[in-house]
Amino acid sequence: MLQPRAHGAEGRPVNVPISFEFFPPNTPVGDDKLKDVVRQLGAFAPEFFSVTYGAGGSTREKTLRTVQAIADAGYEAAPHLSCVGSTKDGLREILATYRAQNIRRIVALRGDMPSGTATAGDFRFAAELVRFIRETQGADWHI
Repeated sequence: MLQPRAHGAEGRPVNVPISFEFFPPNTPVGDDKLKDVVRQLGAFAPEFFSVTYGAGGSTREKTLRTVQAIADAGYEAAPHLSCVGSTKDGLREILATYRAQNIRRIVALRGDMPSGTATAGDFRFAAELVRFIRETQGADWHI
């Protein structure tokens, strides 16, 4: 099996964890291709596969479906969560959904508002998002 390598301070090789990022597919053909690619990239033993999340949650259902497909294939999935457009109530709902699917890894991002739109949501910075997750969900999440 291929494994990424780097050299530590003493010149000895060390394993470097890797991950791969996906955009949620838009079509059933894309869903099938994703499953094939996940299986192929699994040969590199990634720590996780992350899945993007559209501004303001525009790809929420697609992200969830993609995360579930990755988890069903036996790999750890890490959905992105963005501050943009996220409310505390909405985030609680999303996190409860992920918890029910046994997803415990999140990529927390500030995110960028689409051009010409005003900032909306309860979080301005990713640190606020992380703090909210820790305070409301506990420490059993990898963020």
